[in-house]
This record gives sequence, structure tokens and C-alpha cells, in this order.
Amino acid sequence: MGDGAKSLLLHGAILLSLFGLQFVLPEYHQLAVTRILLLAVFAMGYNLLFGYTGLLSLGHAMFFGAGMYGAGLSAYHLGWAVPSAMLLGVACGALLALLVGLVALRTTGVAFMIVTLMISQVGYLATVYFTTWTRGDEGLVMPEAARSFTLFGHTWLLTDPVTRYNLALILLAIAMAVLLWVARGRFGRALVAVRENEDRTRMLGYHTFVIKLKALLLSGAVSAAAGAAYALMFAYIGSSFTTIQYSIDPLLYTLLGGAGTVAGPVLGTFLMFYLVDYASELTNAYLLVTGIVLVVLVLFFPRGILGAIRERWLRWLP
Repeated sequence: MGDGAKSLLLHGAILLSLFGLQFVLPEYHQLAVTRILLLAVFAMGYNLLFGYTGLLSLGHAMFFGAGMYGAGLSAYHLGWAVPSAMLLGVACGALLALLVGLVALRTTGVAFMIVTLMISQVGYLATVYFTTWTRGDEGLVMPEAARSFTLFGHTWLLTDPVTRYNLALILLAIAMAVLLWVARGRFGRALVAVRENEDRTRMLGYHTFVIKLKALLLSGAVSAAAGAAYALMFAYIGSSFTTIQYSIDPLLYTLLGGAGTVAGPVLGTFLMFYLVDYASELTNAYLLVTGIVLVVLVLFFPRGILGAIRERWLRWLP
């Protein structure tokens, strides 16, 4: 069996397992896993930029927020249907990524981190300042009209936990398919070349600025799709989703699961979410417990869990 077939089989098995999981999960965990699936899409978008291209961003919350506010405000204030609002949210994230890329990608290393962080903070302050539209930290609760839509002759109710779960899984499957296509294609190899040695890649005739801009554009669009879906499925948008914490979270998910692997962010999101969830039940110092566990994992799995597995056993893992 070729490496491509193995990869498709593995990721297909992951999606099939997640689909079957909904039939055995209690109500609380079904809701939790729905959130995890959307956050995993966010982390997968981040991983495309960090894991494959080697660009460490500290401002990815702005793309998640662009999708959330693009979809949420159009549904809340303009009465747009869910599919149209979703598409607008993704477009807002892609447009923001294009504009940010034209500025931030002129820097590298630490400077790139600082620039993305500063621009993200501007986005956060904008959500707090324009309270007439956003209501700042208080946020907005989506109207009832934004809780259902008709598509392909079927009415989808976003108040139904099963519907939310399966729509989140569909979004994850789409993101996974796109990233698999990128990782195994010529563009993905160009991204890895930029990550490993940008100067040499440029000497070979590649326009590295354009390559990085395309990576940021796709990364922003995927992250915005997660934010738009989160707003519409859970009927709430607020400025807390654009804070620095939401830029650090996908970085932790990616590092834990394995940067530069398609399924790594999914595994990392599951582990981190439940690690925080269970630790918070045991002690108020749950962040300390979480930090200790993360330090231990990084010491023994410096490339992340799936990164270590690929390095030692499954060399074909994308």
C-alpha cells in the first residue's frame, strides 16, 4: 500500500471514529466534543502557517474573530441566512489575512510575532470600541432566525446538538481534506522548503513572499471558518474570542499534537481541552497542573505526539 493510500485510510478512520463517537457520548461530552471539533479546525489553520511554513504568529485570534464577527454581525444586524453569513465570515478572514500578510510578511522571526500580536490587539480593541455594533465584552446573542437554515431541501436546526455535532464534523472533514491536499502536493513541499531554508528556496527560483502570503491567506480562511461556525452554532459572539489567549491556544494545541502533521492539531485540541476540564475539577490551580503536564510532554515529545510517532515509526505520516 502506497503512502498516499495509508494517509487517506488513517485520516478516514479518524473521521469515521469521530462520527461514531456521537452515538456513545453523554450530552455534556457531545457538546464538549462539538466545541473541540471547531477549535481543532482553528488549530489546523494555525498549523498550516506554523507547522508547515515555519511562521510563528501570536495574532491568529484576529482571523478567528474576523470569521466570528463577519458571520455573527451579518446574521444579527442584517438578518442574513446562516450559509451566507458563514461565507461572509470566511471571506472576512481571508481578506484580513491578505492585508495582514502584505504588511507582516515583510518581517521575519521575532518581528513577525510582534507585528501579528500588535495587529491582533488592534482587532480586539476595535471589538471593544464599536460597542454599538458589537457590545464589547458583553457580546451578542444570535437571534432565533440565525438558529436554523434550509439547504439542499433540508432544514437544519442549530439548536439540535446532533445537528451541531455533525456540521462541526463536516467542517473538520473539509479542513482535513484541504490540508491533506496541500501537505502532499507541490505547494506543501514549497512551504516545507521555506520553513527549512528560505534563502535556499529563494535561490532555487521560488518567490518565497508569494508562497508565504498564500499560506497565510489559506490559514486565515480556515481559522475564520472555525470562528464563523462557532458563532453560528453556539449563538454568541464576544470580544473575549479575540484576546491573546485565543492566539496562544492553537499554538499549544499544535505543539502538543504535533506541528507539521495534519491530524496533530486535532489530537492536541482533544488532549488540551480535557486536560484543562478535568484539572479544573480537581483544583483551582488547574493551570499549574496543565503547565506541568505540558512541560513533561514537551520534554519527552519535543515534536509533539504525532511528530514523535512520525519520526520513530510512521515516516509517511503527512
